Amino acid sequence: TGDGIIAALQILCEIQRTGHSLHELSSLFTLYPQTLLAVDIQQPIALSDPAIVAAVTAAEKELADTGRVLLRPSGTEPVIRVMVEGQDKSQTQRLAIELKAVIDSLAQGHRAD
Repeated sequence: TGDGIIAALQILCEIQRTGHSLHELSSLFTLYPQTLLAVDIQQPIALSDPAIVAAVTAAEKELADTGRVLLRPSGTEPVIRVMVEGQDKSQTQRLAIELKAVIDSLAQGHRAD
C-alpha cells in the first residue's frame, strides 16, 4: 500500500527539519507489545457483522487509550488478520484470542454472542 515508504519519507523530513538523528527521534517513542494472529476462513466474512463489531468495541473499551485493535482481510490468503497493541502483553494476547474465537465461530456458521 505504500505505507512504509510514506512513513520513511515523513521520518526523513522530520530528521531534516529538526536536525536530530534517527536515534534521537526514536527515543521519543514508546514501543507497545503487539499480538498478531491470522484466522483461517473458507468464505469471506463481513467485518461489519454485529458479533465482530461488538467484540472489537469491547476490546477497544478495555484497552481505552492504551492500545488499538485492527482486523483486516488478507489480500493474498484466505485469512483475517487480527492485530492488538497495548501496554500489557498478556492483555493483548488474550484480546486477540477472544477476537479470533468470534471470527472462528462465524466462519463455522455459528453466532458468537
